[in-house]
Amino acid sequence: MEKYRQWEHDQTYRALVDDLLAEPAVQKLANYTQHHHSNRLEHSIRVSYTSYLIGVRMGLNVRALARGGLLHDLFYYDWRTTKFDSGTHAYVHPRIALHNAEHLTELSPMERDIIVKHMWGATLAFPRYRESYVVSLVDDYAAVAEFMHPWRMKIFGEHFAS
Repeated sequence: MEKYRQWEHDQTYRALVDDLLAEPAVQKLANYTQHHHSNRLEHSIRVSYTSYLIGVRMGLNVRALARGGLLHDLFYYDWRTTKFDSGTHAYVHPRIALHNAEHLTELSPMERDIIVKHMWGATLAFPRYRESYVVSLVDDYAAVAEFMHPWRMKIFGEHFAS
């Protein structure tokens, strides 16, 4: 089984996110390229599931990690071409994602913090919860892995590609 697709068979994880994955607003993310070689839905699931797995091992709030991770990039524009007067993409898109997520589902304070602070490092606001740091760091890791995927395939082959 491809490493990335393991989430599909994890019933505990699926119980936390299936309602969100069934939403057209979330499925619409598949229409947007994220880090050149992935779409935004794939990226969001990768961040969500990896954060969830870390949370399981660390005894963190896995519900907030799974749901906040899935919704952290809930925006519908190409960030490479769309510019805002109110700030950089790193500042603006978490607020847009939070706004969209709040219209989709009830969010806990932790889930709100995860979504709005997931660009920590590129923005100045420190996360309030350990779970927010996890999603922020996993998001960074996933972005690099997705961007580098074709080169990893070329250099290392299928074995190291997942």
